[in-house]
Amino acid sequence: MILYDVCLYGLADRKHIHIKGSVIQKICSSRDELDKLPAEIRLELNGATVLPGFINSHDHLDFNSYPQLGNRIYANYTEWGKDIHAVNASIINAVQKIPQALRIQWGLYKNLLNGFTTVVNHGKKLPVNDKLVNVFQDCYPLHSPAFEKHWSLKLNYPFRYKKPFVMHIGEGTDTAAHAEVDAVRKRNYFNRKIVAVHGVAMDAVQAAAFEGLVWCPASNYFLLGKTAAIDQLKQKTNIVFGTDSTLTSSWKAAAHFGAALQSGMVNEKELLDMLTAAPARLWRMADRGCIKEGMRADILIMKPGNHTFSKIPEEMQLVINGGEIRTMSAKIFSTLKSAIKTGLDKIAIAGSIFFVKPGIIKLAKEIRSFYPDAYMPFELLDENK
Repeated sequence: MILYDVCLYGLADRKHIHIKGSVIQKICSSRDELDKLPAEIRLELNGATVLPGFINSHDHLDFNSYPQLGNRIYANYTEWGKDIHAVNASIINAVQKIPQALRIQWGLYKNLLNGFTTVVNHGKKLPVNDKLVNVFQDCYPLHSPAFEKHWSLKLNYPFRYKKPFVMHIGEGTDTAAHAEVDAVRKRNYFNRKIVAVHGVAMDAVQAAAFEGLVWCPASNYFLLGKTAAIDQLKQKTNIVFGTDSTLTSSWKAAAHFGAALQSGMVNEKELLDMLTAAPARLWRMADRGCIKEGMRADILIMKPGNHTFSKIPEEMQLVINGGEIRTMSAKIFSTLKSAIKTGLDKIAIAGSIFFVKPGIIKLAKEIRSFYPDAYMPFELLDENK
């Protein structure tokens, strides 16, 4: 595949990219260097913006068929959990009737349609057979101090030191949530590498004890009316970005990115790093997180202009995972050879038409057969429409 006439995010100069197999083979300024190379797909992109495929550092893939559930602002996650099981039990039971395999599959599509090419799933290891997006589960997941039985024993179990531990910590605004952060810090007897999730109650002193923090501002604002003090915590630990599931936040990445930028605690450059290079380092994914020769071809391409964080997915042009196109705009679709276009699903999101790796239309219908009220943020289109 050859991508002609693109701009790497933040740079004005136009480049051309050669992808061979799953790898970025060459980035150059002269298209003559690539014209003679064999390539099944050649795309003229007219100044489109190229970014590394985003890395979502926190999601529960099988929880994305839920609507947002919450009836007020809560002091902490335990209060929220008790309340929704008491008030929203009928919705929870209805969603649970959807087979887990279908819920997982929708979680993958949700990430793909938001420009994520890698997602870190939190929870028990899920059976994921589809390569729509890369799913990272190479860690020791603990839910939280309140809901993970014997969490301290599991954290300090001998021989568990090669992978990071990942745990919801300090998800609240009260003294109990703050004390929870200290409890984990003090009971980490063997200095395990812990990546905290949420950390709303965390202060800068506490943050220094953690390998990293996954920031999920949209989820935090919905549940707690407040998010982590990232402006202070980013000085003490590695900050990466997560969306959490639709149980506590919007399906749409732009809402999450908007919450982050509107907080005033990060700028666009910092946010992009939290979605690309920083998580690649934290999760030890040496082959992704930047657009360079020799790196994995996980690529997000947007229409020209500086609107990446406000116009996903509407102005996405391509999402490429490991050198393979997973979704594309109608404009890109119209330029491809007919053999490459065969079998793709056609959908519309907020008026923009996309062609997606097949399965999403069948999936939506299957999910609704179990839960008719399931929200799908796209319109299903006939291939001739």
